[in-house]
Amino acid sequence: MSIAESYELLIRRFCEWAKDRPDIRAVFIIGSRARADHPADEWADLDLVTVTTTPEYYLSTTDWINSLGKPLLTLIEPTATADEKERRILFEGMLDVDIAILPQGKAIRFLQAAENQEGLMLLSNALGRGMRILLDKDQTLTKLQALVSSAERPAPKKPTEQEFLNVVSDFLYHTVFTAKHLRRGELWWTLMCLDCRLQDLMKTMIEWHTLATHVWKRDIWFRGRFLEEWAEPEVTNELRKTFAHYDKEDIKQALMASLGLFSRIATETAHRLSYSYPTEADKKITEWVEKCSAEKDKPTH
Repeated sequence: MSIAESYELLIRRFCEWAKDRPDIRAVFIIGSRARADHPADEWADLDLVTVTTTPEYYLSTTDWINSLGKPLLTLIEPTATADEKERRILFEGMLDVDIAILPQGKAIRFLQAAENQEGLMLLSNALGRGMRILLDKDQTLTKLQALVSSAERPAPKKPTEQEFLNVVSDFLYHTVFTAKHLRRGELWWTLMCLDCRLQDLMKTMIEWHTLATHVWKRDIWFRGRFLEEWAEPEVTNELRKTFAHYDKEDIKQALMASLGLFSRIATETAHRLSYSYPTEADKKITEWVEKCSAEKDKPTH
């Protein structure tokens, strides 16, 4: 049995099980297994959203999982928006299933929100890439899908100058922060700031830089998905130098590469948006970080 067939079997089991449970009102698929653009491949997981009147049951118990298949492990995580929680399950065969637990009241509020233009635009952005309805006992999802399908996905929003400058300042501030902790010899802490905090800010600037370059008409995927396809080639090429190993010298080089790439694309973005840029602060911080990296390390405290 292929991976795709294994997932379809699991979907059928879930639907058969859910239709006889009065507390489960609807089930739908989002993500790659529901969309035509960048559809699922053999490595894709299954993203299910379950609308229920008893959300806490599915978050606090695990016995019901055995009705779907043989689980290897399960855990609870916040959803991508952090508004709700989801149960992640890894079944035999390495079938990865994320079940977002959505209270029925919230699903109804989604439908009500979709009836005004602002709410519809927000939901279109979240669900516009595709949703596959599996179960809809109250026709809530059918109505919601019809509204979302009729709406255009909202155009990317330009940052205000204040929002732009805050990201720039955040990046420059934490560049100094990272350099100081590196001098202290805290490699783990330094690496987490470099490869996590600074790269998250870098992602935001890459999005703005790409959109500004293409007159705000580029299709940008959330959380950096498919970045290699939509970001500028020279940016993705430079990104290779901005991640570091657990090594002091490698971190130094990656930090300078990160600062250089961020400064370049942020300056270009500011120019295209006709925004100000803290050139003097950038220059002084770059010089300080270069000097700090060249000096002999201080002992660990």
